[in-house]
Amino acid sequence: MSVVPVRLFGDPVLRTRAEEVVDFDAELRTLVKDLAETMEAHGGAGIAAPQLGVSLRVFTYHCDGFAGHLVNPTFEVLGEEDQLGPEGCLSIPKVRVDCRRHMHVVAHGWNMFGEPVEVEGSALLARAIQHEVDHLDGVLFVDRLDPEARKLAMRVIREAEWFGGPAPTVRANPLGLHGTAR
Repeated sequence: MSVVPVRLFGDPVLRTRAEEVVDFDAELRTLVKDLAETMEAHGGAGIAAPQLGVSLRVFTYHCDGFAGHLVNPTFEVLGEEDQLGPEGCLSIPKVRVDCRRHMHVVAHGWNMFGEPVEVEGSALLARAIQHEVDHLDGVLFVDRLDPEARKLAMRVIREAEWFGGPAPTVRANPLGLHGTAR
């Protein structure tokens, strides 16, 4: 287990739909631990496997007093209430802008041992679940912004010292072919 470098905006892995996990094995458990350690080291509320360069449908979260992970997650919206609030992303450093999300969701998935998990969240936890599931679908939170906020976010990104650096190194997935854990 270790803290792994976070992939930044512009890395193609962040724009690719992640593959379903099919094997719940030791490699998956190592990935979940790496995700949690990396998230905690960077002070994030959540982090998804593609942010570590692994194209698998897995994320961890730690916010509002709740911590855990979901494998192959889906979520349903509960009610019609929305929230508008600040959102950021470990893959887009220094950008924090208001983003509209659903206020209440319930997520379904599995834990690293293949046991079913359900997580109901409101406010920040609901925001984190939606944000991380978006990552698994190749969607970034800047895609969800209204035009004015997106324009501001893109200006901050273009001016960031990390943006426009060398092309990311794409490595073979350590968890096997086609993004599936073996």
